[in-house]
Amino acid sequence: MTATYTFDVFSSLDGFGAAGGDWTGYWGKQGPELLDHRLSLYGEEQRMVFGAHTYRVFAQLIASETEEAVHDPWVTRMRNMPATVVSNTLEEPLDWPDARVVRGDAVDVVARLKEESDVPLRSHGSLSMNRALMAAGLVDRVQVTLFPVITGKNGLDPIFQGAADFDLELLDHRTLDGHIQELTYRPTLHP
Repeated sequence: MTATYTFDVFSSLDGFGAAGGDWTGYWGKQGPELLDHRLSLYGEEQRMVFGAHTYRVFAQLIASETEEAVHDPWVTRMRNMPATVVSNTLEEPLDWPDARVVRGDAVDVVARLKEESDVPLRSHGSLSMNRALMAAGLVDRVQVTLFPVITGKNGLDPIFQGAADFDLELLDHRTLDGHIQELTYRPTLHP
């Protein structure tokens, strides 16, 4: 049986994964429903998959004792899940309790993981890696949490910049805290 792979990403309405300037994490729009829902999503047994850049950012944000540090319960749970970091530059041991580095091309690594894993696979962030995985047909679900902001001047990390064209089948949707949309799609490469 092939494990399902979910590309989980936070987005502004204009398609950015983060913002600079005076924007805070979650664009300052998170509420109790979002945080509880995220905790339940990460309550299921699964393996996290990260690219090297995203792993470095998360490891720094989680370990930091600065104002930017993220210690929400769902993030702590994510950090304690088994994780595969696809990297040709990182060396073990990683500053992550149950993470291992796997060298090689992400498409080959994830194709192998999907065949070998007994649990679903999930990646939060890792934009360039997930664009390549989508193009290779390895992403089963794209889960976009859409925050009600436009970050035109300060937007960072355009999520789908340079991606192939995809048709999306809506599998699930919900509204959290009255203003955040979570949309889950099945992507299919557009012919």
